[in-house]
Amino acid sequence: MVGVIRRLNVVREVKGKYDRNLNHSTPTTAHAQHLLNIRAGPGAALLPKEVTKVHLQFAHRIEGGHMGPRKFWRENLPKLKYWNPAVPMVVNRTTDQNGPAVMTVYFRDDKDAQPSSTPFPTSSADGSSPAPKPAKDERIVTIDMKNRKSSVILNELLTKTGAVPLQPTAKDEEEFREFEDLHRRSEIDRERIQKMNDAKKREKAMLAKAMSDAQSIKAASV
Repeated sequence: MVGVIRRLNVVREVKGKYDRNLNHSTPTTAHAQHLLNIRAGPGAALLPKEVTKVHLQFAHRIEGGHMGPRKFWRENLPKLKYWNPAVPMVVNRTTDQNGPAVMTVYFRDDKDAQPSSTPFPTSSADGSSPAPKPAKDERIVTIDMKNRKSSVILNELLTKTGAVPLQPTAKDEEEFREFEDLHRRSEIDRERIQKMNDAKKREKAMLAKAMSDAQSIKAASV
């Protein structure tokens, strides 16, 4: 039984060392990766100056053909916002799973025209911010997003607006590789810790059985 206890103590010591070194992803690196994911990748594009605002409408859940629009909203729209901070982008989510999923892009061809004084709605999660009618000096282009993949939606947006995609820089590519390596090492460590936890459980079970057996032998010898 002494051997069992010794092995258990070794497991505890090694596990403590791994626990201290396991968390490769610090708040700083997580924040850096978040910024990289916004700055680079599909959706990173410069909209032309004629584009005045963008409106998206789709349902909360993915059923009924709303998976692609939701993915576009989650993955591509943040990049568009990052590179086009002066262009209002509003999302109107509804509870109507059978309803439309439409993107409306507003253009003003007269670059010297004054911006519309009509306030653009804010994003809504209850369907209360539908796409407004274009101003007199505006025109709109719509994109049907329903039952379409996010990549297809993005490609149509780029085509219809003439937006210029931005390719990742060499530094961006290097950072992507570094984060991928970080995730791989973290996964390896998680697997090691899981194996050590499993071993610890087995050691505890062995120790409990040994102590139980010792109690039984002691009781039988009385």
